[in-house]
Parts: sequence; C-alpha cells; structure tokens
Amino acid sequence: MTGSGRAPHPSPSPTGASPPTLTADIRAAHDLAARHLLSRQRDDGSWEGEMVWNTMILSQYVIVRELVNRPVPEERHAAIVGHYETTVTGEGGWGLHPASGPSLYCTTLAHVALRLLGLPPGHPLCAGSAAWLAAQPGGALSVPTWGKFWLALLGLYDWRAVNPLPPEIFLLPRRVPFHPDRLYCHTRTIYQAMAYLYGARFTVRPPVAQALEGELFPGRTPRPADRARLGTDALYPPAPVLRAVFTCLTWYERAPMAGPRARALDRCLRRVRHEQRVTAEAGLSPVSSLLNVLVLHAAGAGAEEVDRALAGLESWCRQDEERGIRYAGARSHSWDTAFALEALFASGPTDVAGRAAAAERAASFLIGAQLRGDVPDPWVTARASADGGWCFSEGTHRWPVSDCTAEAAAALLHTAGATEGTEAPTPLPDPERLARAHRFLLERQNRDGGFGTYESRRGPRLLERLNPSEMFTNCVVEDSYIECTGSALVALAVLRDHVPTPDRRAGDRAAHRARRFLLSRQAPDGSWPAAWGVHRIYGTLFAVRGLLAAGLAPGHPGLERAARWLERAQREDGGWGEHHRGCVERRYVPDETSRPVQTAWALLALLGLRPAAAPAVERGVAWLCRHQQADGSWRQEAPAGVFFGSAMLDYRLYAAYFPLWALGVRLAGTESVTEDDGACGSAAP
Repeated sequence: MTGSGRAPHPSPSPTGASPPTLTADIRAAHDLAARHLLSRQRDDGSWEGEMVWNTMILSQYVIVRELVNRPVPEERHAAIVGHYETTVTGEGGWGLHPASGPSLYCTTLAHVALRLLGLPPGHPLCAGSAAWLAAQPGGALSVPTWGKFWLALLGLYDWRAVNPLPPEIFLLPRRVPFHPDRLYCHTRTIYQAMAYLYGARFTVRPPVAQALEGELFPGRTPRPADRARLGTDALYPPAPVLRAVFTCLTWYERAPMAGPRARALDRCLRRVRHEQRVTAEAGLSPVSSLLNVLVLHAAGAGAEEVDRALAGLESWCRQDEERGIRYAGARSHSWDTAFALEALFASGPTDVAGRAAAAERAASFLIGAQLRGDVPDPWVTARASADGGWCFSEGTHRWPVSDCTAEAAAALLHTAGATEGTEAPTPLPDPERLARAHRFLLERQNRDGGFGTYESRRGPRLLERLNPSEMFTNCVVEDSYIECTGSALVALAVLRDHVPTPDRRAGDRAAHRARRFLLSRQAPDGSWPAAWGVHRIYGTLFAVRGLLAAGLAPGHPGLERAARWLERAQREDGGWGEHHRGCVERRYVPDETSRPVQTAWALLALLGLRPAAAPAVERGVAWLCRHQQADGSWRQEAPAGVFFGSAMLDYRLYAAYFPLWALGVRLAGTESVTEDDGACGSAAP
C-alpha cells in the first residue's frame, strides 16, 4: 500500500523537531523492529500474541469445576490466585476489560471463584471485593442476567429471578425469523447451552454457599422481583418489547409443558454434543465450551465424556510467572501470522537477517492451517461451509472467519511476490487452495455488499432489539463489517489471477458490491466506524485498504475525505490516539495521548493516499521512531481491539507488527536515502 496520489495536504503543525526523510536512523528503527518481531515467532512458524480481556472466563472455569465435582487441582491454586492479584483494580474489584474500573459482573464472579478456591472472607482479595460490591447500588442483586444465571447454577440466586431462557425455542421451524439458527454463531452456541441448563434448572450448592449468600447479599436473599434489577454493567438494558417477551415467558415457566420441554432439552443436548465433537472439545469459544461441560454433566454424561470436555478447555489456557493462569477469549495464530508477514515484507527489498527463513516457516504454518472439507453433520448446528477458510487461531476448532481467511490468503500471495527472484523465494500456495479460499470468502458476503465474519447474515437486523445480553451490543445477528469487507477486497484483488474464470467473474461482481457498501458507510467527516478495533482510525484503515485494492484512485472524493480526516485527527506531537470510549458512544473520541498502534494504523491508511514525504506522514513516522523501545518494540498501554461494542481487548502483538508495517511501507515509498538527516532514533524518550 504505497500509493502515489498527490492530493493537497495542510502544512504540518510545529512539533519542536524537524520531520525526517528516509534516513539511516529510520531504516535502523525498521530493522530493529523486524528483528524484535522475528524473535517472537513460535516454533511452529506462527506468531501469536495474547488477546487480553478480563477474569470472567477464569472465574467461570473455577465455578464449572466445582459444579461438576472436579475442583481445581491444588497445585494450580497459587497461579490462579496470582492472576487475580495482578488484575485487581485499586477499588478492590475486577474490570470488564483492561482499561476499565471494576465491573459488577466480573467482580461478583471473581469473589465467588476465590471463595471456591478456599480463600477465607478475610483475605485481602475477598475482603476488598466484598466491600466494593456492598458499596454499589443494589450490590450483587443488581448483577446483569448472565451473572444471575451463574449464581443460580450455584443455588445463590432464585431461578425465577433469571430472565427466561426456554429451550423450546430450538424446536421452532428454522424458517421462523427468530429461530436460534438465524442468530450470530457465538450467541446461538452460548444460548443453546444456557437454555438447557435453565430448562433443567440445574443447580449444585457448594459447601460455601451459605457463607457466600451473606457476603454477596447482606440483609436479604434474591427474590423473583430482582429479575429486572440491573446495575451499572447493563449498558444496554432490555428494550420494552423484550421485557414484554420476558413477562410472557415467565408465566409459561410457571408450568412448562413436559413433552415439549423434554424434546427441547434433548435437542439442545444433541447440539452441544455436536459442537464438542466437531471442535475437538474446544468449542467455538471458552465461554460456550465451559457451559457445554455443565450441560454434559447435568445430562448425566459419563465421567470420561465430562473429563474430555474439561481437557478441551486447556487449549484456551495461558500461563506464565508474571500473570499466572488465565483463559483467553480467543487464540490468534493465523491472524497474527498473516499481519506479521505483511509487516516483515512491506519494505520491499530491505534485507533483515532471518526474514526469508521465517517467511518459509510462517507460510508453511498458514498453508497447514487452512481448513479442508466441512465438519460432519453440519445441519445439526446449522454450520456454514468451513472448506477453504482460516480460523482466527490455528484451526483446531474449525470455525473459520472471513477476514482471517482474507488476510491469510493475501499475506501468502504478497510474501510469495515479495520473495520472487530472491535466493529463498516463498512458494505460492496450491491453486486449488486459493480457489477454495476465494469461494469461502464469497459465501460470507451479505446482500448489502458487506461481509460478515463466520457466516453471511441469516436473520433481520431488527432482532438486535431482542438483545438479552445487557452488557454487549450488536451480538444477535451477523452484520456487515467495515473491516471484514476491506480485508475481503484486498484478498479478492490478489486472488483474482489465481482462480478459474467463472470464480474470477463472481469475485469481480462481489468486489463491485463491496466497494459500493464501503462508500455508502463512510461517515460525513470522512471516517469509517469499526466493529473489531478502536474505532474510527481502525475502520478507516481497513476501508482505505479495501477501496484502494478495489481500484479506487487515491484522489477519489471518498478517499480524499478520509485522508483529510486522518490529518485533522493527528495530534500536535505527530501521533494518533483514539479512546476506546468511542466504541460505546459510536463516535470518534480522541485519547489523551498518542498511541503506537493507532499511529501505525493512521500511517498505513495515509501512505496509500499521500506521498511518502507528506508532512503528516513524516511527523507520524518521527513519532513512531521517537517512541520505539530499545528492544525494537513499542508500548501500547491501551486496548486496541473490541467486540460487541463494549468488550475492549488488548492485542499484545499489535504493537510489534503494525508500527513495523507502517515503517516498512514508508521505506518502500521513498526512492532516495539521506544519510545525515536523522530526526528519529530507536530509544524511548
């Protein structure tokens, strides 16, 4: 993405330092960053950085093991408690994401988990969380529905005070607009397990339950009327129509019909077992997999089946001395590897020792991670075709994603092109594999021209009004995403010459529709909103990449508006920074400081729209160089990812490859080297 546009640009704001041209110092910063990224490559050829979220999954893991009578082994206690110690906030609770204050939901679950691990109520962690909970309006009584659900499993909350989750909805004909199979895949896999547990009223009271009741609910125990009680975590309370539905279902749940309830439970159990079988017991996510373990146990599954499901959870586990044991919300092998390859080869012929060997190993990993064929009996859980796709991870759970597929295919082809004619060329993937990836992508395009993630959209967007999660948004049906569409356009452009003629024509039609979709979604200020990153800068990067790949000239009015927006958003110090609050507020919110990842994103977009020596570009490059650490890395110190509107994520490897990528594109876009003009260095200020 080097671009050659010569659109006008404003004069740079004074920064106290002259902006750099292409100097030995800039090249040194790039090469140092490349060596750092190469040092992070795993033995299997992939890169994977931790995707940090919160303690929710770890707490649920502890609770699940207690409920199925397999308590956490004693030798793991210290490492688990250690993770709670490293993540507790100054107020004594645990947040919904790395940059948040305490969350009622996460703190309630953490308190329960710590007590189940044997910590006494007077332990500093437990005493602190109990005090914080008691200070909140309504305390743990006001925990969101998901929290009420987990407390009900432990016999700590009345099931009548939990919003109804009748399993009978899975008995409806699939043509019904609100059948679960029309929902977003994460939502339906979670709710098929929750519906079973709710319908069976599964409850196991641990020995510490009575003490926990006094700690969580001092003064009184939960009542059915507490169903509507919500605290500050409920960013998206149920809409009036959903409250009316809950009221009707509450009447039905007083005496559900035995026959339909039994058939519905059987249907949910079959779906859970199918999900476990076709994902190698890992599940689509640890959130659904943990619930699946409970379903198997509640259904009377044998010890071997439950133990196998518990063992499958370990694929989500991470452990180190610094942060203890925790369970990641996702694993990002293919995602990180694709971007690492792009970053390493963006600079063109620049030689970095070990780069060719690393590329060969990474390409081998990605080729091996591509899925071949579909899961058995996909109709059981309404699985879309998986053939030809790449997962976010290494592919074990066989849930491929559109943008992961697009970025993996594009990275393989870009790397093969960049190494062509060298002493160690990276071979092109097999044409059949590329054709499979191409077809997989086309199957994820929606009617509006945008691309979904795991599937194309199946249900009407009006179903979002029935969102029962309370903490998250845009999680009921698949959507058309700016990022997925931009990534798909990049891949369709590079795959075009590697697929049969009929597929090429279909790809051209898809690209035309996707281009129209992106242009229609541009905000009046020139930016694009994102769904999976923070927020307008991220969305603008992927929209610009996609539109340039689709053939738009850098001077196109829409791209010119994007360039001007990025230039206006640049901070006085030359960097860019965007606050995650904008994801919730659905607008651009500048951060109080510049951030390396957002700066790299902005530069990558601008380098496709402005000359390499444009003032905004040079000031941004200078900022990256000034803030590089001695080991070649950058400190992000703020969430850069997000899902479902409010769940912020810290992608730990983003700061290793996005700034490198931006520096590489800057190098590739400059024809001359000025050895004596060095405004950037590799040390932190």
